[in-house]
Amino acid sequence: MLNKRNIIDIIYQVITYLAASVGVIALSMIIFFVFSNGLKLLNFGLLVNDYHAEFYNGGIDDPIFTFSHRPISLDDKVFYSQKWGIGLVDSKDREGNPIIIIEYISGDSPLLEIYDKNNEESKEIIGIDKGFLVSKISYYDKNTSLTMYGAESMINDIESTNEIREIVFSSLGGGIRGSIITTLYLISITIIIALPIGISTAIYLNEFSSKNRLTSLLRSLIETLTGVPSIIFGLLGLAVFVPLTIRFSEATSANIVSGSLTLSVILLPIIIKSTEESLKVVPDSFRSASLALGANHTQTTLKVVLPSAFPGIMTGTLLAIGRIIGESAALIFAIGTAVKDDISIFGKSTTLSVHIWSLMKDEPANIELASTIAIVILLIVLTLNIIVKLISKRFIKEF
Repeated sequence: MLNKRNIIDIIYQVITYLAASVGVIALSMIIFFVFSNGLKLLNFGLLVNDYHAEFYNGGIDDPIFTFSHRPISLDDKVFYSQKWGIGLVDSKDREGNPIIIIEYISGDSPLLEIYDKNNEESKEIIGIDKGFLVSKISYYDKNTSLTMYGAESMINDIESTNEIREIVFSSLGGGIRGSIITTLYLISITIIIALPIGISTAIYLNEFSSKNRLTSLLRSLIETLTGVPSIIFGLLGLAVFVPLTIRFSEATSANIVSGSLTLSVILLPIIIKSTEESLKVVPDSFRSASLALGANHTQTTLKVVLPSAFPGIMTGTLLAIGRIIGESAALIFAIGTAVKDDISIFGKSTTLSVHIWSLMKDEPANIELASTIAIVILLIVLTLNIIVKLISKRFIKEF
């Protein structure tokens, strides 16, 4: 027969399993939602393309027709004009709107001689290539071909004419290249600033400082900082670091450097605590053996204790990087919310997480693209996790 202690243990176990199950189920539902909505938009073009499309107004004078035959490699869904040597296909952009994409253009197509109509005097040739979007084509002798009528109608129109008054085309846009670059910049600069300060502070507190009220107060303040909402740090960045970078650099507003300084303050408690805990688990016998062999306190710390604590320090670094990638509230103030394609460390931009915030505040919210960016963030964190684990294992073998 079960006694009272066994019954209590069983109740605690059931509560623990139920709580863990709720967490696993909730996380599984979130991951399923993200992947089911965002996986269809995930492609290499999303990662390397600019967010803002670049539009061109092109014109062509006295086209020379070569009547290029349809390549046998083209899919049946591609509509092809032999006269103009171009293949178009119907598609949808990353927001689900209909678009017409150039799937193929012949090497001797007259459209390769398109010039910039915004600069009629020089008639500078502008590039048109596979992957560009065709918005509309205007003629002298018929109605304008529009995206809404589809690729087949547009091909039929240009096949039956010898002159094009204007062709409006653009790059695809909708990519997250700028946000990825901004995130990588932010990670690099923040780690360069926060990691040396955090590790040095932890080494001092654990290895060199005396146990007195001052160090106890310092530890209490560090622990308190971990509970401060990140939005407060964002206000700190806006009030202190943004004016500081404006004064001593070419920045004119919130920028990547001010965002990195803000995140450094946020991450310092995490790095200090994780490093100090890693130093504490190093056996005192290691220190005693080093000192007995004639090494001084500093040599022992740097050459014995610190290498032994390296795996734990790397884990803390990984947690810090994950916090950088996922942070949004503080960065809204410290770095801005403008999605940029031309990235400068002294200019406004958005990280991947802030990009998600920007997409979700629109009406209607772009859930599909936001979910795709969330997948990219998960993949980056997973990759960094694997890299850190490999480095830690190799470092352990060497020491």
